[in-house]
Amino acid sequence: MSLPDKNKYLLVVIGPTAIGKTALAIRLAQHFQCEILSCDSRQFFKEMTLGTAVPSPEELRAVPHHFIQHISIRDSYSVGDFERDAISLLDRLFERNNVQVMVGGSGLYVNAVLEGLDEFPAIDPRIREDLNQALEEKGLPYLQAQLKELDPVHYEKVALDNPQRVTRALEVSIGTGQPYSSFLAKKNVKRNFIPIIIGLEAPREKMYERINTRVDLMLKAGLLDEVKALVPDQELNALQTVGYRELFHYFKGNGTLEEAVEEIKKNTRRFAKRQITWFKRTPNATWYSYQQDVSSIIEDITKQIN
Repeated sequence: MSLPDKNKYLLVVIGPTAIGKTALAIRLAQHFQCEILSCDSRQFFKEMTLGTAVPSPEELRAVPHHFIQHISIRDSYSVGDFERDAISLLDRLFERNNVQVMVGGSGLYVNAVLEGLDEFPAIDPRIREDLNQALEEKGLPYLQAQLKELDPVHYEKVALDNPQRVTRALEVSIGTGQPYSSFLAKKNVKRNFIPIIIGLEAPREKMYERINTRVDLMLKAGLLDEVKALVPDQELNALQTVGYRELFHYFKGNGTLEEAVEEIKKNTRRFAKRQITWFKRTPNATWYSYQQDVSSIIEDITKQIN
């Protein structure tokens, strides 16, 4: 339903992986007769479907979705590109309806839309070269330990299994002599919408059970074949993703398939814990059980709008 209120509202559905964000976003979009922006950076890529839990064809038909498999793993697409594209799209969508929905588990991308990106000073490119060399020679754990020492605050929030993000945080910390986290959230961007942030949560044991079940379903649906087809491109940054990395390791002859699957489950659980840590710091979020009746969530949102 289109509402007469002159204000624009962005309903933002956040929470850890496998919690049910997609289903809730679709129900909200159907009720408010609007569209969905995905800010799950793993679902941007055309070549990655099963391992990133892209919404099913039925879900995509139910409501118009944006930023789902819209680029290739070979394309360069930064969080800055996403911020620009998402804000431009929202401007157009708000002309038709003053409520829109955004959903996803990539906290940095959510923040980019809500608050804008932070500004960093120029860094000597030789620092990045040195860090890349250290990554190649000593491995990611070495850089993780260095980040923990230089910026313990960001260490608790960053995706530690993402070499690019760990390296970037170290690059800024070393190049400026100040923690990477000290540069965050300093930019005050004015948006033309009011965010209403809906968080979904579950007891940890239930969340882990849902993650394990999802991984099993991905494998039954053909994840192994999807990853095998991507082996020639396995060094691309987009493919440094849980569910792909572990199977690339298996295809190289390292360990059994059962061990690779257990690693996927374990690393996905770790990823979910980091998502929770990030999202729990989101100001003004209202948290609901993953089992919460959707009609009561819609009722709460409608009260805020009215």
